[in-house]
Amino acid sequence: MRVRGLRFHRAMASRGRGGYERGVTLNGSDTLAAVDLGSNSFHLVVCRLVEGLPHVVDRIRERVALAEGLDQDKVLTPEALDRGVACLERFGQRLAEMAPGSVRAVGTNTLRRARNTQAFLERGARALGHRIEIVAGQEEARLIYLGVAHNVEQVDGRRLVIDIGGGSTELILGDGVDVEYSDSMHMGCVSYTRRFFPRQRIDEESMNEARITAARELQSIKRLYAGRGWTRALGSSGTNLACEEILRLQGWSESGITREGLKKLRRHALKAGRVSKLELQGVSPERASVLPGGLAILSAIFDILEPDIIHGTVGALRDGVIWDQIGRLQHGDVRHRTVQNLAKRTHVDASQAERVELTALQLFDQVAEAWDLDHDNHREFLSWAARLHEIGLSVTHPGYHRHGAYLVEYSDLPGFSREGQLSLAALIGGHRRKFRASWFDRLGNDVIGPMRRLCVLLRVSVRLHRSRSEQPLPPLRLSAGDGRLQIAFPEGWLDEHPLTRGDLEAEAARLAGAGYEFSVS
Repeated sequence: MRVRGLRFHRAMASRGRGGYERGVTLNGSDTLAAVDLGSNSFHLVVCRLVEGLPHVVDRIRERVALAEGLDQDKVLTPEALDRGVACLERFGQRLAEMAPGSVRAVGTNTLRRARNTQAFLERGARALGHRIEIVAGQEEARLIYLGVAHNVEQVDGRRLVIDIGGGSTELILGDGVDVEYSDSMHMGCVSYTRRFFPRQRIDEESMNEARITAARELQSIKRLYAGRGWTRALGSSGTNLACEEILRLQGWSESGITREGLKKLRRHALKAGRVSKLELQGVSPERASVLPGGLAILSAIFDILEPDIIHGTVGALRDGVIWDQIGRLQHGDVRHRTVQNLAKRTHVDASQAERVELTALQLFDQVAEAWDLDHDNHREFLSWAARLHEIGLSVTHPGYHRHGAYLVEYSDLPGFSREGQLSLAALIGGHRRKFRASWFDRLGNDVIGPMRRLCVLLRVSVRLHRSRSEQPLPPLRLSAGDGRLQIAFPEGWLDEHPLTRGDLEAEAARLAGAGYEFSVS
């Protein structure tokens, strides 16, 4: 059966079952919004929190066809950029009164691939009035599953969730609200339609080629998914919902998407020969324009993974973003668990990490206002970097800061956006040796400055704890200004700790090369 409407179950609101505590608010506001910048369509959903549960008060969807504007050099055309920005301007009008931090906007496959994404992000953020983050494929899959899991009846057993987007297809195995395994495949309804069905022609050769190509992509994961199994397969987003509706209205399936129903739909499409000649109830012209690619991918999923039936569900990425925001408000931020798990896997010295973290946050609290640092977001990144600054030692000591940065940048880190991972990697990579500006070059212009200042605080904290002593540091007094940091110790303390004095003097020289005036008294 298809699950209709956005239904958030109260059973999920109690802790201990993957849910969230009642009564959450953000800066006194009880409203959250999610913006999903998909490869085919942009979506906006606004929810009001009632007893800790989200109730949808507004939805807007616009087809932007961003993936259609990605040229052979992986550059978004000016026309595609303008379409996206114009849509975000309209979304921005709706979100103009939203509280800071209550809106989360995420970009997916096309924005991951485009070489000129940064130009779009800068224009788009100005139009929307809120920051835009790009999520990796694994994080996109996690958020999709979170949205689906909170929109379907809770049943025993593992579920397979299939989301065919414009530029990628996410496959997720999970139980309850927990993801067990996920994959993001480079195939989507827009990209496959452009690649295999140019000029909107539908013929048997093109359909078979698209279907076989998708099957090859899926072959690599067949054994793992088949081995784990599932009790129910669910399909989210446009292609699945459109195909299910077509099959139902044409009388080709009483419920859900079936292999036989898809076979009849393929025959109908081939007989029509062109998208413009498709005469199908339940499919809009814009959905029909990308139906051939989606149909080929969905057929390949039946060929390789062999589900008995796929039931449509309206739960999607944007719904998962809302639930993830609620989790962050309730101190259930998945990023904290991600950092904890990564530190455990790489055998980080927890005592040393805790010492560095405590000092770094004490320094942060003294200079946050002077250095224009956000107490919540920036403080968390400094905390995470302190906990993980030595993970590179799991590889080797020489250059361990570079190894640590690499591990953070290329690991699957649930909860982190792409820029979030790059920011964390920059802090870890820049925490010792020469202070290199190149660590921060890939960050957005509005992120570079704060992350460089956080890195200075982390570097000083690491120097202060080089002895790895359990003895607490003396009270420290900091003052800061534009490109300036001064730290004062109790009289005589540095004379008794010559190693620390030498390290801080060397640090002052390194920071001077990066444009920071660091002094010790």
